[in-house]
Amino acid sequence: MADSAYFVVQQTQGVPHVSLGGTVVPYKEVTLSAQLPGRVNYLAGIEGDTFKESDRLVELDDSELMAKRQAAMAQLANADAQLRNAGVQYNRELWSPKSKSAMGGMGMPNLFDQMFTRPMEDAFGDRDQGAERSADIYSSRTNIQQAQNTIYRVQAEIRAIDAKLRDAKSLAPFQGVIMKKFVEVGDTVQPGQPLLKYADVEYLQIVVDVPGRLRPGLNEGMMLRAELDVGDREVPVRVAQIFPMADAQRHTVTIKFDLPQGVSAPGMYAKVLVPDFNAPARSNPIIPNSAIRYNGSLPGVYVEGEDGKPTLRLIRVGEKLPGGGFTTVLSGLQAGERILRNPPLDISTGWTTPQQ
Repeated sequence: MADSAYFVVQQTQGVPHVSLGGTVVPYKEVTLSAQLPGRVNYLAGIEGDTFKESDRLVELDDSELMAKRQAAMAQLANADAQLRNAGVQYNRELWSPKSKSAMGGMGMPNLFDQMFTRPMEDAFGDRDQGAERSADIYSSRTNIQQAQNTIYRVQAEIRAIDAKLRDAKSLAPFQGVIMKKFVEVGDTVQPGQPLLKYADVEYLQIVVDVPGRLRPGLNEGMMLRAELDVGDREVPVRVAQIFPMADAQRHTVTIKFDLPQGVSAPGMYAKVLVPDFNAPARSNPIIPNSAIRYNGSLPGVYVEGEDGKPTLRLIRVGEKLPGGGFTTVLSGLQAGERILRNPPLDISTGWTTPQQ
């Protein structure tokens, strides 16, 4: 074969990386729970259905609350009528005091009472019409205040009922999809019982528990590489959040990495390649990805033999280098050996043992 078909194995040296497994999670995820006891009257959809912010997702039976609200509105109307009546009585007391009103009767007895009896009572101290009028005005003001307080109390009851009516409906807090349903229409729920799991899956993250010794080498905004379980893809990820505390039992720090859009799905497995600056620099051979051929799950390359013919050799591959074109080799090859850059599919040969 031509020399251009072969690749001379090269040696590379760099910071070793540790592959850490993690889980793909939504950027935002909430569990909607029941705030009131009742029966589920409405469910907006099933798992995977998409909704906009403030869309109605779940609704509980609110007939009892509506009845209480109607009763409270009737009490509010009565309190308003009492307030108007108290205001009328107060104005009447200002302009036509009860203390000066005539007693029952007519003609000369009534006139005598107005002209002589009441003035004489005031003169001898048997009666104080000014004090009586002040007491009547104070009583009228008290009636107004009591009616106003009744209105405030009933309005507060209505606001409390309205809050419960709002709690009877679960609205979408943001644009997202239903991840999981915990109830069905007709189920009876209690306060605190989960109803739906809802998430924003437009943006995804990988959550990884990183050993404490690797934490100093990571900073927010740092770009790393990750390998997805779907199609054995390698994608760039960004350090989005580093939790401030380590797990007291496992001595790991939880770190979230931002994923590019549309490359995975929540719940899937992923591996993040984290640099280990505490380990000594490692030197490994590198080869093109196109040179690797798999026999089942065993990777191998075609090495040029002493007779100039390619022979399949078992190798142990390491991590892929940035750029996606090369892969490190942990064992099976040495720098300077010549391998086929892109072996044809119809090539056939047996295995050979690695050179020592």
